[in-house]
Amino acid sequence: MEISPVKALLYEQLSFRSERQKVISANIANINTPNYKTKELVFEDEMKKVDKNDLKMNITHQNHIPFDMNEQQTNKPHLREVKGLDEQNDGNNVSLDTQMGEMSKNQMIFSALQQSIKTDSRLLRSVIESSAKN
Repeated sequence: MEISPVKALLYEQLSFRSERQKVISANIANINTPNYKTKELVFEDEMKKVDKNDLKMNITHQNHIPFDMNEQQTNKPHLREVKGLDEQNDGNNVSLDTQMGEMSKNQMIFSALQQSIKTDSRLLRSVIESSAKN
């Protein structure tokens, strides 16, 4: 039983932000590696591309399992190289300033997600405690 669908979404985003932090750290660690290309973990872009009308499934046989488009889809984030960045003489295109900015932004979002999870937990605890008093 899922207590809060909001909490599940928050945990999913928290996990994504954790993985994104690892990718940014790897970019920074490889700043002096010749021919290393900056990578990013993408998730939001894929969600924007999804148009439910394009994903309709047809049931052409009586034994086909019906598919509910209203069910929450679990799209996995994936790693990709960032295109269009300026390269150094050694072919490396990692910008320390950009990566530090991305890391800072990612940490702020991570902290906000943690705070939201705490708030959601406090709210649930409050509901449980108040119902126990009755």
